[in-house]
Amino acid sequence: MSESIQHKIEQLREELHQHNYNYYILDEPSISDFEFDSLLKELQNLEKEYPQYDDPNSPTHRVGGGITKNFPTIQHQFRMYSLDNSYDFEDLADWEKRIEKTLEGESVEFVAELKYDGASISILYENGKLQQAATRGDGFQGDEITPNVKTISTVPLKLKGDFPERFFMRGEIYLDRKSFDKINQSREAEGLDPFMNPRNTASGSLKLQDSTEVRKRNLTAVLYQFISDKLPAETHWELLENAKKWGFKVSEDHAKLCKNLKEVQDFINYWEENRHQLDFDIDGIVIKVNSLQQQQRLGYTAKSPRWAMSYKFKAEKVETLLEKVSYQVGRTGAITPVANLSPVLLAGTIVKRASLHNEDIIKKLDLHEGDYVYVEKGGEIIPKIVGINLEKRDLFAQPIHYITHCPECGTELVKLEDQAAHFCPNDVHCPPQVVGRMIHYVSRKALNIENLGSETIEQLFREGLVKDISDFYHLSKEQLLPLERMAEKSAQNIINAVEKSKEVPYEKVLFGIGIKHVGETVAKKLAKNFSSIDELKNASVEELTSVEDIGEKIAQSIVEFLNNPENWEMIEKLKSYGVQLVRGENSQEVISEVLLGKTFLFTGKLSLFTREKAEEMVEKHGGKNISSVSKKLNYLVVGEKAGSKLKKAKDIGSITILDEQQFLDLIGNKS
Repeated sequence: MSESIQHKIEQLREELHQHNYNYYILDEPSISDFEFDSLLKELQNLEKEYPQYDDPNSPTHRVGGGITKNFPTIQHQFRMYSLDNSYDFEDLADWEKRIEKTLEGESVEFVAELKYDGASISILYENGKLQQAATRGDGFQGDEITPNVKTISTVPLKLKGDFPERFFMRGEIYLDRKSFDKINQSREAEGLDPFMNPRNTASGSLKLQDSTEVRKRNLTAVLYQFISDKLPAETHWELLENAKKWGFKVSEDHAKLCKNLKEVQDFINYWEENRHQLDFDIDGIVIKVNSLQQQQRLGYTAKSPRWAMSYKFKAEKVETLLEKVSYQVGRTGAITPVANLSPVLLAGTIVKRASLHNEDIIKKLDLHEGDYVYVEKGGEIIPKIVGINLEKRDLFAQPIHYITHCPECGTELVKLEDQAAHFCPNDVHCPPQVVGRMIHYVSRKALNIENLGSETIEQLFREGLVKDISDFYHLSKEQLLPLERMAEKSAQNIINAVEKSKEVPYEKVLFGIGIKHVGETVAKKLAKNFSSIDELKNASVEELTSVEDIGEKIAQSIVEFLNNPENWEMIEKLKSYGVQLVRGENSQEVISEVLLGKTFLFTGKLSLFTREKAEEMVEKHGGKNISSVSKKLNYLVVGEKAGSKLKKAKDIGSITILDEQQFLDLIGNKS
């Protein structure tokens, strides 16, 4: 009897795996949705009755249900590299010449594929079964999100055919536009803000704690790279064909095998014109050398494979009506003008707003009321106004005049000579500034108070439960529970997180309290030179400016903030609650003096460590971080897309330029 039950369960699993493959990979469903659901229900009932035959890769596990509190960080066995970008055919031609030079004139075939706009994923398969899935992370390590990835229908749980014993598949997880619109319709019906774009929504969905909710998002995965020590083919194109036979949805469906760069250019031109006919977003084309043997000979740079290149599409431009200009107040009191536009489709999404940045931009554009404006997306993400259609301007249209008073509290705005932005000086009582400082205080780089998000803080402020950051420390669970969507456990987590923040060191508190112009680096230098908030308050402008990298403007801002009676009253409350406003014994711990007397600056996009971690390593090994390129700088450490600072350092000539690995070698990897 037991053997027949086990056989029935295995038979149902095989049948459902095949139907999934027919539907999602071949796009040739062989049974109705009702019939599929009936088979799935039958299997669920049998697995529930006979749990001894459970299989983690059963089709029933796609429905989700598991709760993941934390996503463990795992090391990638094979690094996930980023791609070099090109923006015109000249870049591609130069790339081809470099390839031909390395390969000593050998002929080269290319594979051109769509560059899906989603979240990168790496999935491990062993003996034909999905074992583990991880995010890209920093390329060296990522978060394990296996339960969530298993809910994605286009990710096979069990493979078909003659597949290798162990390998990784790399690809992209994305949301098609129909699914994205459906999610936003549901959110708006619940009174929630809609998500901004499919890419961020897909990435955020992968980190949801409840895999059942991930399943509801209807994510799609496309796999485009086979990774293993042993490659069961001679070309990338063959690998894509094999992967499809094994059960993967692969990029081959929208790819082309190209004999030369001219065919690549034809492929690019076609999709640049037709990309919005797709039901998902792309932001370019990826071109790869087809021969795997040639790929191995070409190898990698510190950041990217030499055998692949990403061609990024040029920004699309559309025309629409400027309905009005509104103004937002930021945490520091800076006023940002925003263009409210007649909704228009741009690069696959509806655009309604675009930042105008400051008064100078409005004057430069010569914006008038009711203008028809040209809008494009910078990097296919941020909408911006790039021009005016003067032919459509009304003869009697009035110029846009910048506001003179704060739109939130009515205070007259100020504009400093050396800054482009206007500011509301009412920093203690202007609501957006008060709330903004609270949000800054709880942020990860400051006090890192988990569970206190911006929506919760805004709620607390509206209800009168908090008026400044010190009020977090007398909140009670009883005050939190009546708030909308606040459960008892969530309330207790907030109380616990606030209590834990009392252990955060002095320099992070200094950064968190929100003194204008005091960022992380300045806060560290202040904590190093002034052992307590009281000592800092008693320091004169002259004493403050004697600290390296602290100029007159920063010093004046510190003095004004700490001598404001209301600010100091708030600080006294923080001290009474036990918040660290005195330097701890180990806050400036030094590991070695290998960098003693040397100055460092980091520029570009870092991939081996964060800028915060990099600067911390410098200090812990006796070095100093400085903020600009000058003859005082000893080392410039460059990441991806390093720009003007790198050029200036080369012009000076005496500055040593390092990549990230060379910097780690310099300190002997002691961190």
